[in-house]
Amino acid sequence: MTTGTNRIFDDFAKLMTDAAGAAQGVRAEVETAFRAQAERFMNSMDVVKREEFEAVRDMAIRAREENDALLKRIEALEARLSGNTGA
Repeated sequence: MTTGTNRIFDDFAKLMTDAAGAAQGVRAEVETAFRAQAERFMNSMDVVKREEFEAVRDMAIRAREENDALLKRIEALEARLSGNTGA
């Protein structure tokens, strides 16, 4: 009788192990399908990636700084020119 009970527990343990493996496989398939669907959805919305946004933002900051520097140079040149014409 003990052998029969152990065999039942062994079979049950094997069944649970197989079920856990199957559940992990299903989980992986669901995650893959969800990621693919989410990626398709995001691509259809024309959403930019964070890296692209950061790169363009950095370029805009540098362009603003260059524009400010050029504006100061222009103002200095205009001040020099207006100082020369008054003499």
